[in-house]
Amino acid sequence: MSSSSLAPKVYVEGHGCSASFADTEIISGLVQNEGFRLVGEEEDADISVLVTCSVKTVTENRMLSRIRELSQNGMRKVVVAGCLPKAEPQKVLNIRGDFSLIGPNNLTSIVPAIEATLSGRQLVSLDSSKLVKLGLPRSRLNSVVGIIEVASGCLSSCTFCQVKLVKGTVFSYPEDRLVNEAESLLAQGAKELWLTSTDNAAYGRDSKTTLPSLVSRISSIPGNFKIRLGMMNPLFTKRDLRDLVDSLSPPKVFKFLHLPVQSGSDRVLKLMQRGYTVADFESMVETVRCKFPDLTLSTDIIVGFPTETEGEFEESVALLERVKPEVLNLSRFGARTGTKAAGMDEQIPAEISKRRSSSMTLLSKRIQKEKNQSWIGWRGKVLIDEMIKGAVLGRNYAYKPCVVQGGQGTSLGTEMEVEIVGATAATLRAIPAS
Repeated sequence: MSSSSLAPKVYVEGHGCSASFADTEIISGLVQNEGFRLVGEEEDADISVLVTCSVKTVTENRMLSRIRELSQNGMRKVVVAGCLPKAEPQKVLNIRGDFSLIGPNNLTSIVPAIEATLSGRQLVSLDSSKLVKLGLPRSRLNSVVGIIEVASGCLSSCTFCQVKLVKGTVFSYPEDRLVNEAESLLAQGAKELWLTSTDNAAYGRDSKTTLPSLVSRISSIPGNFKIRLGMMNPLFTKRDLRDLVDSLSPPKVFKFLHLPVQSGSDRVLKLMQRGYTVADFESMVETVRCKFPDLTLSTDIIVGFPTETEGEFEESVALLERVKPEVLNLSRFGARTGTKAAGMDEQIPAEISKRRSSSMTLLSKRIQKEKNQSWIGWRGKVLIDEMIKGAVLGRNYAYKPCVVQGGQGTSLGTEMEVEIVGATAATLRAIPAS
């Protein structure tokens, strides 16, 4: 297609996890590579592409609402991409039956889908495939951050989760190609590499490599950059824990670990089919923190899982008090189509799960503020990776978000010496070090 001013204008909007944002970048890159014009506002577009997420019920509802908005705002040409059309195609088509749909492993169908939709036809591409999402054109959302999906799918069988139904069993991308992707992104100016997937700890279990091996190779690439590891299921993390700890050691790797526990009750964990105990989780946290005392620990908890008693909720509260994670991703249980948990008896009433969620949120914010306050007085370097109104945001070696007052004029991707002078539950407040 010609890249002239007559080329159709495309608006691309992404939601969800870092893998979904990587898909958004690739979709934008493929669209641009074909000669379409990317625009920043939906009202300026001839067609919109919405990259969706369906991990939670509340997220699904938000995505469906956004699809309705696009349709009702006069945007008659829409391609719905990502996890939602794969998980719930009929719910999308119930809004409008002529939407084109592409799944998370069908990204190379985006240009045919746009061309079909613009001509009044519908294209649906939701078949499972083993697409290696490497070496494809990209239009990066953040010039400093390079998102690298290392695998698709997972090996777990969690009773509450749709992801395996959407993305299938784990398919690890070749290590050599991942290293090449990292080198390419660094050559394009990336300073922060995010290694992401449904479960990073499952990487390589279908091939002859491991996550620690991959991290070691990427951290050995010459240059000044940082690596952030994405979510790792404790079930597989515990098997390679020592090697994982070693892979976190290089200065280029953020001292950050996303290890979702999901519940403080062993009975509930068994119902969830998580494959580990609370003691396993705490032992892993202790091992990693012993090596990296300033580690930023991120974890996830679901409240209101079917049959969860008040006492079992209190076990999750007690676990938070003991472990004191720096980040908590808290969810109220929502039944997902096709999962075992959706059909379980004794679904917890919404008012109970809402109360539990509110109580745990207050506890988490108190813990996070206390942990952040312990950084006051720290001096060191942060990597500036985001511009915000009146300030810049950087990350220190533990991936702590530092809002730097008086840092205006600092370029993205540069390192800056700062002093931490304050803290909230969400961020550290810093000033340039004198």
